[in-house]
Amino acid sequence: MVNTRPAFKISVLLTTLIGLGACHLAPEYQTPQTPVSAQYRTDGPWRAAQPSDQLSRDGWWRIYNDPQLNDLQQRLLINNPDLAAALAHYAQAQAFVTQVQSGLFPSVKGNVNGQRDRQSDTRPLRSATAGPEYNSFTVGAEVDYEVDLWGRVRDSVAAGTDEAQASKADLANARLSLQTQLADSYIRLRGLDQQTQLLKESTDAYAKAVNLTEGLHGGGIVSGLDVSRAKTQLSSAKSQLKQNLAQRALMEHAIASLVGASASEFSVGSNTQAIVLPVVPTGVPSALLQRRPDIAASERRIAEANAKIGVARAAFFPTITLSAQAGYQSDEYAGLLAAPNLFWAIGPTLVTTLFDAGARQAGVDIAKAQTDEAGARYRSVVLGAFQQVEDNLTLISGLGDALKDQHDAADAAQYSEDLALARYRQGAVGYLDVVEAQTVALDSQRSVLDLQTRQLSANVALIKALGGGWNTGDLASVAVASTTQR
Repeated sequence: MVNTRPAFKISVLLTTLIGLGACHLAPEYQTPQTPVSAQYRTDGPWRAAQPSDQLSRDGWWRIYNDPQLNDLQQRLLINNPDLAAALAHYAQAQAFVTQVQSGLFPSVKGNVNGQRDRQSDTRPLRSATAGPEYNSFTVGAEVDYEVDLWGRVRDSVAAGTDEAQASKADLANARLSLQTQLADSYIRLRGLDQQTQLLKESTDAYAKAVNLTEGLHGGGIVSGLDVSRAKTQLSSAKSQLKQNLAQRALMEHAIASLVGASASEFSVGSNTQAIVLPVVPTGVPSALLQRRPDIAASERRIAEANAKIGVARAAFFPTITLSAQAGYQSDEYAGLLAAPNLFWAIGPTLVTTLFDAGARQAGVDIAKAQTDEAGARYRSVVLGAFQQVEDNLTLISGLGDALKDQHDAADAAQYSEDLALARYRQGAVGYLDVVEAQTVALDSQRSVLDLQTRQLSANVALIKALGGGWNTGDLASVAVASTTQR
């Protein structure tokens, strides 16, 4: 015997629709192919022996072994306003995932209403026996559920989750960029401290040279030209020292901004101890795709755009909403919840667009073009990442070789200065030879410090290019809530 009760028919319809809901219209997602080499081109003795090694996830900057840098990095994480803004943006993306996930479940609304009504005396079909005024008291509830036949809601959830993962990668990239910017600024500050020390020592030495020439001039041994040249050299060194201190102040202001402090009240103590160039494990090029947050963000945005194709395609098909209403209604408050006052309604609603002048097809075309755009941007980011790694590997290696030669040049220049000054005291050479030797020696020593700073700066840039110890496993937590909805 066939059951013809309405409730039975509705349950059969509901079961059928839920079964159809396994469909979705998004294309199968595939990550775009990018050229990846087996190894990096630039090599050197400073490379790590194990390519699989990773940078520390717990503070990569600790490889520089500088407590002051460690403290500044912690202050950045707590106080930097740009990082706080990126975190707030990620929170928005997380909230959006929760919002779109709600479409997978029924919505329930309740209502309580009590009012006094008056009907128009000329209302069509008004009962002749009904009074113009009456009371209406209603207590009810409504349940609505959109049957996701074509995967529109599920693809929206997938797109929202992909965007949240991209935002989380953006947050990691913003954090890494700020951290490397701070490390680079601090390293440059330390380099300026070393140059300040060198210039102060040179200024002291030049002041003694002025006293020497003035003494010799007073004894009639040398002309006033030597005194003038010595004073010129001293004034030039003082000028360089003041310029260097001004540059240091600007770098200190930049660090203050990064750690969320007022530049007017912030200071970093001088430290002339050299930072040892650390070994950075580069790994293999293929690992770079999982270790750079900007690459991960670009890849997730391709997945998001791909899911939105399914959302756009679903607009060609009807939406079906299952609704149920029930409650009590009466013209008297007393006894409102009595059985005679019960009302209910249940049934599906189907809505479809019959004509839209190509709007839905345009939506699909837009989604496909956005996917192509995201794919092209992803390939660009990947190629740029490989270039950045190779650039900084080349810089570190090349600057290291140049530094060796510059050390030799500085040693030779210092010997020439000492020899010229000694011979000047003996009257064997003029002071012009001393000035030339002093200029070359100072420039050579400053070049050594500059090369050291540039090499350390390239080292920081290499860490940024490698992702700073981050990897795509950090995105897993965003996807947990929607894993079963894919």
